[in-house]
Amino acid sequence: MADSSEEYIKQHMFGNPQIKPDEKRAFLGNFRERVALALTIGQIQRPDVGELVGKILNDYPEYRLYINGRMDQELIDPFMDIAIEHNYKFTVLVQNGMRVDQPLKPDDFGLVVANPHEKIKRRIVF
Repeated sequence: MADSSEEYIKQHMFGNPQIKPDEKRAFLGNFRERVALALTIGQIQRPDVGELVGKILNDYPEYRLYINGRMDQELIDPFMDIAIEHNYKFTVLVQNGMRVDQPLKPDDFGLVVANPHEKIKRRIVF
């Protein structure tokens, strides 16, 4: 009985335990094994990356686009436009509730294309 009471208290104090929370945070809520394309904020600022993302959205319609909502709006808008143009499912993630509000760095992920349900067989770009 003591074990179940202790587990109950721990679960309600700290919330449900999560698998690989740092990995999920880095890949905008996805496990690395489900990620097909992950581009850093520095990479998405290149002029030719929109064309690459559009091609990948065409080739993998069953995946989902995740955009880092903590970026400046001028970085978010072009990728939202590409997703809408391709009628592609997308999510803009802000990741509220983080205990430390850290500024974004150029090597943080700004855009991720991932299979929301299962492990992928082949990564496109990393």
